Amino acid sequence: MSRIAKKPVVIPSNVQLSITDSEIKVKGPKGELKLATHPFVSIKVEGNELWVSPNLEVAKRKSDERKFKAMVGTYWRLIRNMIIGVTEGFKKELEIVGVGYRAQLQGNKLVMNLGYAHLVEMDIPSDVKVEVPAPNKIIVSGIDKQRVGQYAANVRKWREPNPYSGKGIKYVDEVIKLKEGKKA
Repeated sequence: MSRIAKKPVVIPSNVQLSITDSEIKVKGPKGELKLATHPFVSIKVEGNELWVSPNLEVAKRKSDERKFKAMVGTYWRLIRNMIIGVTEGFKKELEIVGVGYRAQLQGNKLVMNLGYAHLVEMDIPSDVKVEVPAPNKIIVSGIDKQRVGQYAANVRKWREPNPYSGKGIKYVDEVIKLKEGKKA
């Protein structure tokens, strides 16, 4: 058994969970998420606790046990993140550092001026919410942790922080270690 899957996932009272052979649906106050199940994993609900365990009947060899343990831990975390997402949601904050670098929302697009000869325009997916409270701050939020993190990473990728000057797009809690430049 995986170390983290030895604990149950607690299901809050305002979350509805339905498990079928092919998928898990989690519905809460913020929305609904789905996850396809895997044959390596067995999922049981007992009261307000969800238990994830390996499905050892599927194993053909003893060496498959390590793969099963890894899959159990992964599914435990995915289901837990789904429950947190539909109750609280996830948020990533980005900060734009640099003279003249700024961001703004135009309809369903995030438009950024990052020092290129053109403006960078990014479409905002329907399941992700983007806010620009200040020209140098971007907040990406949503119920799906993977989608929020991927969109924030795609925004950051346009101008990653320069290790010499510190200019670029960085996460708010990210620390950039500045390198020393060339000496004459």
